[in-house]
Amino acid sequence: MVRYKKSEEKRKQILFAAFQAIAGQGYDAVTLQTIADSAKVSKGVVHYYFESKEAVLVELLSWLTGKIYEKEAAAVSEKSNAADKMYAYIDSVFVSPEKNRDFYRVYLDFLARASRSAAYREINSRFYDNCARISAEIVELGQREGVFDTRLSARETAPVIRSIIDGCLIQWLMNGQDELHSVYRDYCRKAVMKLLTSETGEKS
Repeated sequence: MVRYKKSEEKRKQILFAAFQAIAGQGYDAVTLQTIADSAKVSKGVVHYYFESKEAVLVELLSWLTGKIYEKEAAAVSEKSNAADKMYAYIDSVFVSPEKNRDFYRVYLDFLARASRSAAYREINSRFYDNCARISAEIVELGQREGVFDTRLSARETAPVIRSIIDGCLIQWLMNGQDELHSVYRDYCRKAVMKLLTSETGEKS
């Protein structure tokens, strides 16, 4: 059991090192050696746990998106009404300038290669399915509470919500000003709530 725990900790150490390496150097510049250097271990140690750079990065994307989904779901579960849950969901994505910058630098690198990688597409699809599930449950709750437009389809609206969130964060990232992070979060909050409380939604 102790040996298994140490093995898992070492794998996480390597994955976090790979994340840092991609955030700092970019996907194409990262090799097993740069990952090993970032993790402060030998290349042989990385090879012991992962057979290739691709194997490291596939597990990294799965691990990273899984952890993010867990944090988002946990934040939403702490609130009781739909509006608070939606705000908690958005706020859990807008973590901080530093963390959002690193994540989206890495994530956008992965997305740029997703069309050529079935593994990346599958992991990304699972991540967005989980995100959509969070949003759909909040929308349905808000409709039952009478605060969200009941003419909206929760299933169809859910991916739009995530698109707004990601779009606002990418726009903030491209802007390059940390001090505007909270401004874009507030833009996102307003846009999502306007969508959900619209009087012009079509019947589903």
